[in-house]
Amino acid sequence: MSSLNASFSQNISIVHPEYFFIVGLSRLPYSSYYYIFLFMIYFITVIGNSIVLLIIALERSLHSPKYIGVFNLALADIGETNALIPNMMKNFLFDSQYISYNACLANMFFVFLFSSIQSVTLVVLSYDRFIAICLPLRYHALVNNTSMFLVFLAVWAFNSSVVGLMVSLITRLSLCESNVIQSYFCDHGPMFRLACNDNSINKIMAFLVSALYLLAPLIIIFLSYMGIFLALIKITTWQERLKALKTCFSHLFLVGIYFLPMCCSYIAALLVSLTPNARVISTSLAYAVPPMLNPIIYVLKTAEIKEIIQKVFKNKSAPIRENISK
Repeated sequence: MSSLNASFSQNISIVHPEYFFIVGLSRLPYSSYYYIFLFMIYFITVIGNSIVLLIIALERSLHSPKYIGVFNLALADIGETNALIPNMMKNFLFDSQYISYNACLANMFFVFLFSSIQSVTLVVLSYDRFIAICLPLRYHALVNNTSMFLVFLAVWAFNSSVVGLMVSLITRLSLCESNVIQSYFCDHGPMFRLACNDNSINKIMAFLVSALYLLAPLIIIFLSYMGIFLALIKITTWQERLKALKTCFSHLFLVGIYFLPMCCSYIAALLVSLTPNARVISTSLAYAVPPMLNPIIYVLKTAEIKEIIQKVFKNKSAPIRENISK
């Protein structure tokens, strides 16, 4: 560790360590079981979301605005999972907790980019449900494949710019306090706190990113569903209300699964003095579990995808039954 602390590259007054030491889970009994659990989450996430991507890409009936959003969410889920869990597994399998300066910045960029895409995608999907229920006659005029594609193109461009700015501001910091990052990945907060020069702009950026991708999406989604519930009250029969509300169930599950663990993790960090290991476990679960559950929810709660999967299994079982009957 001392040799790494001494290994610095200096440019004028800005000092950057050549390597960082990612603490991860340190001295936690039976931590190997947690890493095995994470590997299972990784496997289920990649397979589940890949199946969702494949179904949407191949099934023409799903080439609709709503499923462009679902496709985008599955893509972001795979991206975030690949940015996080393989690095943690590398630490466990090879006992290698070191990461180069540039690789660390890249890791930070991709984790925050894909996480921000997940958040904004849920906002776009809430807009889709709002228009479908509150303005059904104007739905196809306001929401179509072209407009949804352009919206997500703008989302990727905007989020890449915001996260890129956040990461680039790290390079102006002189990180000479330590090269030890108290997290399980190159987290923004633990990293800028290592600075021995002014990091006030990084603190402001951290607040803005949290407000932009955590607080603002929650407020917009809440307002969207307030409008939806007001529209449902105007529907005369309970059957029609329930039918309209059922189209929102899968989205509401996704919102709860994504934002609830994230909010709980932030609140716990503010109110309770968490140990480093408790913080790593709570935040890693908040990041890792939602991408695993998203495809399961869409398979179980979305009638269109469920019907397509049932058709596939029926078509495969039909030749087997014919062979048995012969």
